[in-house]
Amino acid sequence: MVDQDILLSTAYFPPVQYLSKFLVHQTIWIETSENFSKQTFRNRAVILAANGPESLIVPVEKGRSQKQLIQDLRISYDTNWQHTHWQAIVSAYQSSPFFEVLQDDFRPFFEQQHPFLLDFNQQILETVLAILELNPTIKQTPDFEEVPTNCQNYREAIHPKPQKALPDSFFKPRTYTQVFDDKFGFTPNLSCLDLLFNCGAESYAILLESISAPDRAAAKSRE
Repeated sequence: MVDQDILLSTAYFPPVQYLSKFLVHQTIWIETSENFSKQTFRNRAVILAANGPESLIVPVEKGRSQKQLIQDLRISYDTNWQHTHWQAIVSAYQSSPFFEVLQDDFRPFFEQQHPFLLDFNQQILETVLAILELNPTIKQTPDFEEVPTNCQNYREAIHPKPQKALPDSFFKPRTYTQVFDDKFGFTPNLSCLDLLFNCGAESYAILLESISAPDRAAAKSRE
């Protein structure tokens, strides 16, 4: 791992690129004081379904102001989105090699209601990191404007829309076998669900080989 910290937004079942940063940086800052941004990974995960990439979006309650702090943002349960998301995941990955092994780790997130998006995402992240046997130091930002000292700012760099994502020379996605790759070829940078259900214990190695060579060497030296 490198000495420099990294600042990330919160994310719902984050993509492979997002997770790769946890191998490189020992300290991860999660932004808690920004205004919520729509159409981002903050409340969106992308899986590979039978008809191609499919976005799973967590609906949020609309406040009186268009600007809502991410730490105050409540999840909406006006629709049964949890059932819809879980059924989409089951449909996409029930034939994957590690679905039966890991489904019990993730099903509770679609059976229990969590009030706040930030807390919900944090619990998901902790579960994913535990499966990967990663134990980074995770801190939350006290303010939005101030980026922690000696810290790379990736709050807006990782985005579901390629035209809005920023170049990342440290991430080179390694291919792995996906359920529907015979139809679509390899689809990079999907949700961590895709990686974990398809690769299981090999997921860490996939992440390691998806980062640049110098960072990979630094990460391996800390194992």
